[in-house]
Amino acid sequence: MSSPTADVSVRIAWADDAAAIAALQLRTWRTTYADLLPPEALPDDVDAAAAAWAASLRKPQDARNRVLVALERNRVVGFAMTGPGADPDCDPVADAEVQELTIDPTERGKGHGSRLLQAAIDTMVADKFTRAVLWTIASDDATRVFLSEAGWAPDGAHRGLDLDGTGATVVKQVRLHTAFS
Repeated sequence: MSSPTADVSVRIAWADDAAAIAALQLRTWRTTYADLLPPEALPDDVDAAAAAWAASLRKPQDARNRVLVALERNRVVGFAMTGPGADPDCDPVADAEVQELTIDPTERGKGHGSRLLQAAIDTMVADKFTRAVLWTIASDDATRVFLSEAGWAPDGAHRGLDLDGTGATVVKQVRLHTAFS
């Protein structure tokens, strides 16, 4: 007798997903940036974030901008945002960027991240990209290990991300990349 399997999937995000994506993003930032910023420095207006997400989902700036959601049943547990590479050393025709890869902290380790990353790669390949880049916090060992096990590697690029807009809180990021064959 087989055991029941989880009802999980990944699909293109709809404008109706905006509130769930916004709530997940803001909730996850509280975990991701907990050691870097005080809680009051993080945005908490889910309605404003949902409105911004809805607008971008309805009318993306580029036809190759995609947002994918990982679902458990009908609940959004993660999302990925991809599009043309924006860095000056990237070719926006050949190079894609995973601009965000977010999994609900309480849902990690259940395969959602792997499914979401693979769906993002499949989408970027379908859009004729041949390589992808992704920026991550240099001290986020768990994300770097996850990505390296999926075939991503540092490409030598690094930057400081100004989290509060004043220069007082700058986080070191490293860029990872992978080629599609």
